[in-house]
Amino acid sequence: MSDSNNGQLNVLMVGTGEYTTGFVHNAASMSDKKVGVIALSLFDLRRRGKVNKISMVGTNGKKLAHIQHHLDINIGQVYNTDTTLQHTYPVNDTVDPEAYKLAIDECMQPGDAVTVFTPDPTHFEICRYAIQHGLHVLVTKPAVKLLRHHQELIAEADEHGVVVMVEHHKRFDPVYADARTKIRNFGEFNYFYSYMSQPKRQLNTFRAWAGKESDISYYLNSHHIDFHCWAMGGSAVPYRVIASGSKGVATSDPFSLTAATEDTISLLVNWRSTSSPSHEGVAIYTSSWVAPNKSEVHSQQRFHYLGADGELNVDQAHRGYTVTSDHTGHGHVNPFFMNYAPDDEGHFGGQTSYGYVSIEKFVDCCRAVNEKHVTPAQLDERHLPTIRNTVLVTAILEAGRISLDEKRPVGIEPTADGWILV
Repeated sequence: MSDSNNGQLNVLMVGTGEYTTGFVHNAASMSDKKVGVIALSLFDLRRRGKVNKISMVGTNGKKLAHIQHHLDINIGQVYNTDTTLQHTYPVNDTVDPEAYKLAIDECMQPGDAVTVFTPDPTHFEICRYAIQHGLHVLVTKPAVKLLRHHQELIAEADEHGVVVMVEHHKRFDPVYADARTKIRNFGEFNYFYSYMSQPKRQLNTFRAWAGKESDISYYLNSHHIDFHCWAMGGSAVPYRVIASGSKGVATSDPFSLTAATEDTISLLVNWRSTSSPSHEGVAIYTSSWVAPNKSEVHSQQRFHYLGADGELNVDQAHRGYTVTSDHTGHGHVNPFFMNYAPDDEGHFGGQTSYGYVSIEKFVDCCRAVNEKHVTPAQLDERHLPTIRNTVLVTAILEAGRISLDEKRPVGIEPTADGWILV
C-alpha cells in the first residue's frame, strides 16, 4: 500500500496544461485560471496536512523547467507555499506521450492517487492504467468519449476497489447544490435549457485537439448535462438525442481549424419519467467557443429548469460582482469558483471555492477508503460524481457526436448491465 505519512495522500498530476498549472503557450494563461486549479489546490492541501508527495507528468520534458519556474513565481512566492514536486516526467528533455506509465510504475503505489487533466481521447487509457495499478483517479470532464469505455472503467474500478471520480465541480457550487435540492421537489421533469460559452481566443489554447480529437459539446455541455442528470437522480432518464451544430468561425482566419470543427453545438434530448409513463421532458444543452473576446465574462453559464410544480433560473456568470479597470476594462467576476486572494497569513485563501472543494472532496474520499472508513460503493450511494454515477453524461455526449456525424436521432436504452446506444 501507499507509503503516505499519517494517512496523507500521494498524488501524481497527469497533464501539465491550463487547468493543472495555468501554464499555456510558455506563459501564464490569459483565461480566468492564470495559476490553474489542480496544482495550487494540491499544494495548499499539502500545507494543510492532507497530501504528502506531489509529482507531475506531461508529454514534453522540455517544458517542465519552465512550468516549475511558473509555479514557484506565481504560486510559491505569492502564497508562501511549498511548490516542490517529488518527481517530474518525462526526464532529460524528452518527448514521450506515454510517460505517465513510467511515472506510475516508478513513483506510485496502490492507494496513491492520480489526477488526469489531458486531451479527451487520452483519458481512457490513462485512467485504466492507473486503476489497474491500484490507484485512485480524478479525471476531468468528460470522463471518456465512448460509453463502452465509461462502462469498462466502472468495471475496472469495482474490480480494484479504488475511487474513480469525475471532476464535475458544479456539484459543489452552493447555488447549483441548492437548485438541485429544490428541483427534487418540483415534481415531474418537463423542460431544461442550458448555455455555456468561452471566448473565441480559447480556440488557440485548444488548437492541438479542437475539431480533431474532441468538440465543444464534450468540453462544455458536459457541465450542465451532469448537473441535470444529478438533479434527476433516476426520477427520469434520457432516451433519445438529436444534435445540431453551426460552423464557420473556427474554420476561418485567424484560427483556420479543421473543417470538421463546429462553433456551437446544441443537443436536443428527450427524457422519460421512471415513475409515470405519461410524463416526458425535453432538454436542450448548448455550448459554444466562439463568444466575443471582449465579453463581460470569460464564460457565459446559465440554465432554466421547469418541473410540473415549479421552475428556477440560474445565471452563474453574473453574481452581482463587477470590476472595471483601465487595464482590463469592465467585467463580471466569479470568485466562488476559485478565489485567488491570499488569506490573512499570506497563504492561499480560497478553500471554500467550489473548484477547490471538488479537489479536496476527492482527496478526502481517497483517504477515507485507504483507512477503511468507507467503501467506493458507499461513495456511489452518496451521489458523488463517481465514475458509476456519471455514466449517462457520457451516453448523452457520445449520442450527440453520433447524431452530428450520422445526421440521425440516437437512442439510449438500458440493458441488464448498463446502457447502450442504438
